Amino acid sequence: MIDFKSTMKMAINSLKVNKLRSALTSLGIIIGVSAVIIMLAIGTGASEQVQANMESMGSNLLTIRSSSARTGGVSLGVGTRPSLTLKDADAIQKMIAGVDALAPVSNEGKQVMYGNQNWQTTVYGTTPRYLYVKNYEIDLGRGFTFEDVKNSAKVCVIGSTVATELFGDVSPINKVIRIGNVPFKVLGTLKAKGSSGPFDQDDLIFIPITTAQKKLFGVAFPGTVKMIVVKGDNADTLNDVQKDIEELLKQRHNIGKNQVNDFEIRNSAEFQEKMKSTVQTFAILLASIASVSLLVGGIGIMNIMLVSVTERTKEIGIRMAIGARASDIRWQFLIESFMLSMIGGLVGVVVGVLGAKSVEFFSEGMSVSISLFSIFLSLGFSGLVGVAFGYYPAHKASLLNPIDALRYE
Repeated sequence: MIDFKSTMKMAINSLKVNKLRSALTSLGIIIGVSAVIIMLAIGTGASEQVQANMESMGSNLLTIRSSSARTGGVSLGVGTRPSLTLKDADAIQKMIAGVDALAPVSNEGKQVMYGNQNWQTTVYGTTPRYLYVKNYEIDLGRGFTFEDVKNSAKVCVIGSTVATELFGDVSPINKVIRIGNVPFKVLGTLKAKGSSGPFDQDDLIFIPITTAQKKLFGVAFPGTVKMIVVKGDNADTLNDVQKDIEELLKQRHNIGKNQVNDFEIRNSAEFQEKMKSTVQTFAILLASIASVSLLVGGIGIMNIMLVSVTERTKEIGIRMAIGARASDIRWQFLIESFMLSMIGGLVGVVVGVLGAKSVEFFSEGMSVSISLFSIFLSLGFSGLVGVAFGYYPAHKASLLNPIDALRYE
């Protein structure tokens, strides 16, 4: 029966005798574990940030756009061929099951002014439901109503960026701004949502869509809109809703079986899944690269343990001469290797957590997320490395002949 208590004590004493060498041997594991934790924290943080950005832009969304017009075989871009109408939006709302809410939208970049302040922003002509569909919330004041849409009222709701640029610390409620050359009364401001990539979700203005069409943008084809944003009841039925909308619009637009659609439907759920998959793949790649450091650290442990076996050949001979079995010798060296690896792993965890926090502190806008899973994974992997790379030196030590070991100089 192996006496683990005495074997453990001998292993610890052996490590204490060569403190500097033990510390340097553990350095590879420290670097490996800390690198894995930092890389996983960055990857997980990026994934969570992407998810949060997607959710802030609205979930379970279908965006229906007019298709692109062509001139001389050249596409002019999505939305340049007006085909969607307000009546299409009404038909989708009334006839398609699984639609929670929808909003028709037309948007243009406009110069806005208040007093001597001016700002270039994007103006969205839409309906009150758009705020719900895209997860916007009123901060101050109120939003416009369907009565305002019916009357083509010159009222607006502004994003926090626009409010700051035009009004500073002054409340914009009931103030009159000029969008282009048209005066609009500010009914409310929106809660800040922040940026999603290069797009500032707070740098915008919402006005009634009828006001946009009749008094601000003007339309070559009355009643047409650039897009219709549809919010589904849930993600599970979104693909079915998309197919039903496509069939309905084909019927309404008299599109034959072999004809090309004059509209395009984009599914936010598919885009979100692709983005999450890409970020997760990136995180795994980072962690895989970092884990190479752990393997290098394991090779370092094996090299040092082999040197230790050579240096302590006489000690091994003496132990065997007084009754130690091959398994005792093997366990002693295996425990030493495991302890070197775990000490390095524990220090690596501390360094990794501090390193991840430092990355978040010093990098602007980057989010990191440290999970217990990544910590336990790193510690478990470091322990496995210690056992795997320590086994050969331990096995080699246990095979030494006691007589040859005692005569070794």
